Amino acid sequence: MKKIGRNDPCPCGSGKKFKHCHLGREDELGLYGMGEISMEMSEKITGLPAVSYSRSQEMLDALDTKKLTGSETGIKFVDLKKYGDLDLSGRRPSHEGKGDAGGVVVNVLKTEKSDPDHIYVAISPKIEDSTLVHQLAHVLDYLGGSGLMPGVTKALSFDLGVPTEHLEHPHEFGYWLVYLQKKFDVKPDADDAIISFLYQNGMLIAGEDIEKQERVILKSKSDRILRFLGQKSAEIDALICELPGYIGSRVRKD
Repeated sequence: MKKIGRNDPCPCGSGKKFKHCHLGREDELGLYGMGEISMEMSEKITGLPAVSYSRSQEMLDALDTKKLTGSETGIKFVDLKKYGDLDLSGRRPSHEGKGDAGGVVVNVLKTEKSDPDHIYVAISPKIEDSTLVHQLAHVLDYLGGSGLMPGVTKALSFDLGVPTEHLEHPHEFGYWLVYLQKKFDVKPDADDAIISFLYQNGMLIAGEDIEKQERVILKSKSDRILRFLGQKSAEIDALICELPGYIGSRVRKD
């Protein structure tokens, strides 16, 4: 494939410069009609058997996604290892959570050819409740929030020099994360507790701002988050020091 310049129009047809769109996610360009994701390859994902690990089916049964988001799109859970073994992009999918407790939302562009009516979430057998609600929050945010699919802002965050999580978790995602934590009585891990704290303090960036990709605004709002985290460091430390995922807890052990 011809080398794409950073300032060239992105081949996906978005109208944005390559550096603001698919830089760092070049493997996904095949999803936009370049022939890399065929119907056959899409069917390999959608043909994976459904799974119901941990509380996944319980949560799915309790969520009326049409009522919540206005979308008819459903959700299907598949096995994370089997999804990874398909190796569609030539590299293993990254996933949140460690060992056999992780999960990842499958990019809809990989599945829409063979099943446009569902979003697929690949999960591990021992997936933790906190990881489940995190991934479900991404799905609800995509269907009835910012409309951003997880991973699509990585190139932009790299280009702006801002933390990926500032763009990966917009204000609308924070809403769904808090909603699901409360609905299913799930104790968050340290990272999600910080996201929830930022949401409740009105600090997360709106999906509309991320979609517009106005560099000055995004950089300013990211800097604002960092300042707020610094100002509230003691409060945040007390909030997360006993939660899973916290490194270097200063809580004294008995």
